[in-house]
Amino acid sequence: MNGGQALVATLLSHDLDAGFCLPGESYLEVLEALRLAKDRFRLINTRHESGASFAACAYGRLTGKPGIAFVTRGPGATNASIGVHTARQDSAPMVLFVGQVPVSELGREAFQEIDYRRMFGDLAKAVFEPTTASAVAADTAAALALAAEGRPGPVIVSLPEDVTEGEAGAVAIPSSNPRRAVMPGAVALDRAAAALKAAKAPLIIAGEQVGFEQASDALVQLAERLGAGVVVAFRRQGTMPTDHDAYLGHVGLALPPYQQALFKEVDVVLALGSRLDGATTLDFSLFRPDQTVIQVFPDAEVVARSGASIDLVGDVRPTVDALLSRLEGPPSNARLAWRAAHRGQAVAYLTPNPGDALGRVDMTAVMRVLGERLPADATITNDAGNFSTWVHRYLPFRHATSQAAPTCGAMGFSVAGAVGAAVARPGKTVVSMVGDGGFLMTGQELITAIEHDLPIKVIVYDNAAYGTIAMHQQRRFGPGHHHAIHMKSPDFAGAARAWGAFAATVEETAAFAPALEAALAHKGPALIHLKTDLRDLAASGLKLSA
Repeated sequence: MNGGQALVATLLSHDLDAGFCLPGESYLEVLEALRLAKDRFRLINTRHESGASFAACAYGRLTGKPGIAFVTRGPGATNASIGVHTARQDSAPMVLFVGQVPVSELGREAFQEIDYRRMFGDLAKAVFEPTTASAVAADTAAALALAAEGRPGPVIVSLPEDVTEGEAGAVAIPSSNPRRAVMPGAVALDRAAAALKAAKAPLIIAGEQVGFEQASDALVQLAERLGAGVVVAFRRQGTMPTDHDAYLGHVGLALPPYQQALFKEVDVVLALGSRLDGATTLDFSLFRPDQTVIQVFPDAEVVARSGASIDLVGDVRPTVDALLSRLEGPPSNARLAWRAAHRGQAVAYLTPNPGDALGRVDMTAVMRVLGERLPADATITNDAGNFSTWVHRYLPFRHATSQAAPTCGAMGFSVAGAVGAAVARPGKTVVSMVGDGGFLMTGQELITAIEHDLPIKVIVYDNAAYGTIAMHQQRRFGPGHHHAIHMKSPDFAGAARAWGAFAATVEETAAFAPALEAALAHKGPALIHLKTDLRDLAASGLKLSA
């Protein structure tokens, strides 16, 4: 058994059966070992290394298992780094295997050499670089465990070429061990329970750990016991069903008026499984000094820098169980009335009410059609861009795997993420929602979906511009101060048909519903080119001024 074979044997011993790659000559022995194991491990070869890392990030986010990606050294690693950053800020478990120069050439600036410990030092949880074939299995197992331990995230394994080629001997292949649960201390739990009992207007912010632990049921139980309202952290839709009476919307980047009023009344915030990232907290300005903030998160370093009033360093599910044992129910009528009032305001804001579009395509009407026609168990991957404000505001999210979207705002995630989602959730409808700019970065991964029979559906929202930048330029400098934001869009539907997908072009609202029905009915990958109007800037009603 050589080093490459030991690596693949370790993946199989950890019940991992899928991964993504762009092949490279620096890890040929790994590819050969994967070929020999192709009946047990599905390898999806993408069109760009960013596609492989984005797909692995989405897979890890939706399954809770480390998403696996393989790329070659140097340029391959730099191309894949965007997915590493995305996995880091998403708290998504991922292991990126990167080819490396032979051990004897390390540190000599050999062909395509990069010091991955320095390159990925702050992006990844750790970088492993075995220097002997006999160490590959143990380092692979350690990387897989670390990716899911505590706060999940990306781990890098650098693979010197001669290490994967070398004889590993009679090496023992490690088996997987259950992830170690993190439990807060009793004193902190008592303080948190006391604060929640005394609260007049408690609010839960549901974050990434709720999804990772598949703990939405625990979140619902806690919200019902407390009579608390629930908002979901930035791009964490699905952690709380949007049709639940406690659901009060999605927070991130800017608060709509009803949420501004909500936060003025909240006296106790329970950040459940959220690291309280900048987007969720309005660049760390969301909370007032007189509010009690309780944070539940399994990473002590993250909790320490958040500045919460009460720190609960722990996983969501055992922490919720411990809090429930300390809380009496049912909630007071006053709390339920408070929550119901804000729920009414939330429903009014989140219900699509078409009619204010300046262009021929009304995005609010499009969201209403999607909400009515997509299967309840569908998964949506959405990209960065102003089009996503309609997605966040209006679409129903009914289960914990209903969304995968980059919290770091990386353009190009959606189509590649949909490839990963389709592998993670076979047989389920997966819809990629992407702007024209994002599609022009990684839209070629639709070809990957066609080749591997992954029936993703892609909706390209095309306003022929970088709309988010146009919005910021207008806010900063005033109307008419737009520069470097326009771009000539190609015939996206024509390109998709040339690649082998079903495609349709939609230029007015009424044509969207039949196009969607046709795309959903098509057994393979499909694309809808939806031509929108740049004047309709955001779901808030903001319009582009001349």
